[in-house]
Amino acid sequence: MKIAVIGCGYLGAVHAAAMASLGYETVGVDVDEAKIERLRRGEPPFYEPGLPELLKDGVDAGTLRFTTDIGEAAGSDVVFIAVGTPQRAGSDAADLTYVDAAVASLLPHIGPGTLVAGKSTVPVGTAQRLSELVTATGAALAWNPEFLREGFAVQDTLTPDRLVYGVADGDEAAVARLDEVYAGILASGTERLVMNFATAELVKVSANAFLATKISFINAMAELSETVGADVTQLADAIGLDARIGRRFLNAGLGFGGGCLPKDIRAFQARADELGHGRSLGFLREIDQINLRRRDRMVELIEGQLAAVGGDRVGMLGLAFKPNSDDVRDSPALDVARTLQENGRVVKAFDPEAAETARRSVPTLEIVDSIDEAIAGADVLALGTEWQHFRDLVPAEVAGATTARVIVDGRNTLDARAWAAAGFTVIGLGRPDTVPTA
Repeated sequence: MKIAVIGCGYLGAVHAAAMASLGYETVGVDVDEAKIERLRRGEPPFYEPGLPELLKDGVDAGTLRFTTDIGEAAGSDVVFIAVGTPQRAGSDAADLTYVDAAVASLLPHIGPGTLVAGKSTVPVGTAQRLSELVTATGAALAWNPEFLREGFAVQDTLTPDRLVYGVADGDEAAVARLDEVYAGILASGTERLVMNFATAELVKVSANAFLATKISFINAMAELSETVGADVTQLADAIGLDARIGRRFLNAGLGFGGGCLPKDIRAFQARADELGHGRSLGFLREIDQINLRRRDRMVELIEGQLAAVGGDRVGMLGLAFKPNSDDVRDSPALDVARTLQENGRVVKAFDPEAAETARRSVPTLEIVDSIDEAIAGADVLALGTEWQHFRDLVPAEVAGATTARVIVDGRNTLDARAWAAAGFTVIGLGRPDTVPTA
């Protein structure tokens, strides 16, 4: 089987490498020549655990190649559309420019026997519209949404918790073709769900909306907890034991960021507005606002501690929106660092993987090359990304390098007792004390 993947960004590069690892002759296509050159050398253009090895294996074996020529997708049995759908400038809606351009450029190179499978996250109704263009060539369209977590993308592609096929009514051939692509994955017991286009499109955006809602719910509880003296972490532990709720994604802190959840919930709301059902998803606007308020709250906490110690130097630990990623798109940690700098504070920031992407995003921010440099002379330390590097820090060793022993834990992930025992004042979002009560 021959496979093409259009778009070699985060989603496309991982998917292409995964398809090649399954033994398929795979070509990745992208308009960015610099990106393609890196991929040809087996070098991913972003940080993702496990991807360098997968890319190198595919390139070295000759099962994986990359090109800027869309014509090389001709003759493929399946063509995956994996381009980005960013937030439209001046609007909350999704920008479908790249999806439309990818399909338009592909049309001259497909025909009967080809299945075009969309993986991009799109507003409901997009697949039906594109289907008319694709089927006019004799090819077929399916929508096969992705459910990747940055930092676990290879794992989520090769061992997903479900496979979703959105197909036209009665298109058993499209189902059979996707079953062939994913035969090894299905054989391992992965559940496969077949539905229409609209349902498949809604599965992805509604899943992201639910996760965002769960995260912002516990952050709303953190806001209340700070007022009444409750501990949001203990609260989350207690309600998380309810099997109907569960503990995952009930971690109060700086909130969510990245290239998916923020823009996807905004696009979902915008699409609901277009369909005349804005009230149905109106709560997503408040979810977004709760999320953004946590960044402001962390800045307030840091500023308050700086005022208390009479300092202005902040050691920022973490800039990526989450650990195991170099992605700083809509990153809460980077947003906090930037705001503090704009407030006139001296910020020294460190991230083990996101230094370069952060420098491109905020060129004026001082990003140092080691944890030690970020810590040295800091009046307040601020944890913005819960990298294991930071969780493994020995508080007693850190204490001697800082001017004032204060740390604001934006992810409620540090051992507060251990840091307090080393003489630190530990401030957590939604927690009343520097040391948890016994």
